[in-house]
Amino acid sequence: MAPERELIRGLHNLRSCHRGCVATIGSFDGVHLGHQAIIAQLNRRARELGLPSVAIIFEPQPHEYFSGEQAPARLMRFKEKVMALFDAGVDRVLCLQFNEKLRSLSAQGFIQRILVDGLDIGHLVVGDDFRFGCDRSGDYHLLQRVGQQAGFSVEDTATLEIRGERVSSTRIRAALEAADFELAETLLGRPYRITGRVAPGRALGRQLGAPTANVRLQRYRSPLVGVYTVRVSATRGPQLTAGRKAVDGVANVGFRPTVEGAGAQPLLEVNLFDFDGDLYGRELAVEFCHKLRDEEKFASLEALKARIARDIAEAKTWFAQNP
Repeated sequence: MAPERELIRGLHNLRSCHRGCVATIGSFDGVHLGHQAIIAQLNRRARELGLPSVAIIFEPQPHEYFSGEQAPARLMRFKEKVMALFDAGVDRVLCLQFNEKLRSLSAQGFIQRILVDGLDIGHLVVGDDFRFGCDRSGDYHLLQRVGQQAGFSVEDTATLEIRGERVSSTRIRAALEAADFELAETLLGRPYRITGRVAPGRALGRQLGAPTANVRLQRYRSPLVGVYTVRVSATRGPQLTAGRKAVDGVANVGFRPTVEGAGAQPLLEVNLFDFDGDLYGRELAVEFCHKLRDEEKFASLEALKARIARDIAEAKTWFAQNP
């Protein structure tokens, strides 16, 4: 019987019941079709060996640790990633805190402490370009050599290409930046969505004639910035509107330069059409359909209000043409 889905936060939470598994390691940002192919490969081998499958991830992601706010924008926040890995079929997710202690661990130390002493892996699935350890001396060949001595085997991951190019998080970010949502959906295997819980705001949208649900992005940077047509649904609980799975709307993603000062965090604001209800505390999934314009700074709130009215009219026209 397969183990129940389990998120393990940190090495200190590993127990004897977690020893013996088939594992893979990566950032898995977006859990796109390339990642899903790796997870399918992982799960096939886990079934063959009669062991649970484990995805090892890091928080923050290593490039965020080193680059901070200059790191590439996340495609999904931590919770979204964990749920997507479970949906792809992973039995367990081990999240390691990427800090100075882990960063300074040698390649041999990483293998011994995490893969052998911590998880006692039977098999590892990683790319042949995988590098690890404080000096990046750890690679596929080192894993193979140590594995022969420690009793685990290592397997190269599959590479997935679509339209002649490798599927990658970097390619998806470029597609989103270009507002090519069709390509992003093709690479992800699903429409691009941002999920998050609605938080209280300043009620400025109501003053501007467009009440909004405010969703904190919980990331340094957003892969999208601008004004978009969106379809919004609830991730759990009752539907937003009876008989309709999703509600059309218009969303602004960015820093609200007209009303916010320097240092503002990115925010997702959504105005739902033909909807009147309390969304505070609810978790929404916002699917992006089409870009209307870039984010702008206006000379006054009146100018912003007029532009928002135009955005809503243009969004409704787009939905009428793209039901």
